[in-house]
Amino acid sequence: LRSDVPLQVDGDVVRAAGLVRSGDVHDFIFGLRIDGADTHEEAEQEIRHTIDFWQKWSGHLRYNGPYSDMVLRSALVLKLMDYSPTGAIIAAPTTSLPEGIGGVRNWDYRYCWLRDATFTVRALFDAGFRAEATSFVQWLIGATQQTEPRLKVLYGIRGESRIDETILEHFEGYRGSRPVRVGNAASGQWQLDMYGELLGALDRFAQENGTSEIPPEAQELVVHTANLIAARWEEPDEGIWELRSEPRQHVHSKAMAWLALDSAIDLSERWGVKADTQRWKIVRRDIADAVYAAGIDRRRGTLVATFGGSHLDASLLYLARVGLVKADDPVMLQTIDAVRDKLGQGPFLYRYLGIDDGLPGKEGAFLAASFWMVECLAMGGRHAEAHEVFEQLLEHANDVGLYSEQIDPATGEFLGNFPQALTHIALLNAALTLARSEESKEAAQERHRSRS
Repeated sequence: LRSDVPLQVDGDVVRAAGLVRSGDVHDFIFGLRIDGADTHEEAEQEIRHTIDFWQKWSGHLRYNGPYSDMVLRSALVLKLMDYSPTGAIIAAPTTSLPEGIGGVRNWDYRYCWLRDATFTVRALFDAGFRAEATSFVQWLIGATQQTEPRLKVLYGIRGESRIDETILEHFEGYRGSRPVRVGNAASGQWQLDMYGELLGALDRFAQENGTSEIPPEAQELVVHTANLIAARWEEPDEGIWELRSEPRQHVHSKAMAWLALDSAIDLSERWGVKADTQRWKIVRRDIADAVYAAGIDRRRGTLVATFGGSHLDASLLYLARVGLVKADDPVMLQTIDAVRDKLGQGPFLYRYLGIDDGLPGKEGAFLAASFWMVECLAMGGRHAEAHEVFEQLLEHANDVGLYSEQIDPATGEFLGNFPQALTHIALLNAALTLARSEESKEAAQERHRSRS
């Protein structure tokens, strides 16, 4: 610790005293390097270098709509959770911040979830941050090669695939919320949806960069993954919410299996890869038929969370982005209204209510799903509603524009790990979708005026 102000050391305590007037500048330089900045000029140079870096990086942002401050803030969150040596983006930098104060729903999020892949790659490319999107895809390829065709739900920042969950008994937890966990047992779950996320991310990368940028080993990954899904898509799984109860036939998981094959077919045709794409096309059709046959409540005209069930969950909103059910399809529009009615509280949405997820207690509203609602409304042509919900959600950011995983709708208190990458990715995608839908709306109005 160095300063131009005299420092007094008393054991482990350092004190400095002096009068500071308007316009005065004093340096306190703290670090591990003994060859770091020593003078005011060197400290100013370091600060200027840092500011220049972030201003240059921020200049890549392609969004110039009405929510630019919050969009940039969310992009910065992702950049700061990007482990630059490998390109991995962690879900959150914290562990065991509770989803319910005093409860047991406390998880370690300091890892990279495949589930977030397509969402992340799309947000980064659309926002203009190509380098980060490219590095993330390269990490995805490297990490998943270790375990494919059976993939892990989550990996470490260097691609570690073995992530055991242990409990630290000597910690009391945040506000008495025990247990405190290290590692995450969800790593070994069977989740169909992550295969769609992986291949969807590779497909988007190929659309942006051409196939020449994708290494040959990724072609094998696509083929092996698609063949696995074609063989196992009918199996029940733990689903996107990583339920710790029995596996189920989740509609969202089936839709993501459909996306996996749809993306694999597209990639194979781009590459000219030798694969049984005709089989993939047949299974893709079979999955769509199954969703329409067993994943829709005909009485209500809505999608349901599980085949033959009646419950709703927020993951159904995701289907509007996948392409299996179009955003303006009457079934999707009625699902949006039903989800808001059953799971909504103000602008917030719970992931699900009234089902046994294998855990005691309750959780807060899921902020990413709340932003998914904005995207669905915009994609369905309900622009005024989408803007209204989005602006209500923006009011609940903290003082520096950050969000956690969940929120207590009654008090506005953040719950779960913080800051949460998925929430900020969902905010980015919602804002970008709003901007695109507004452009499409204005273009349609202009064509109408021209014809008139």
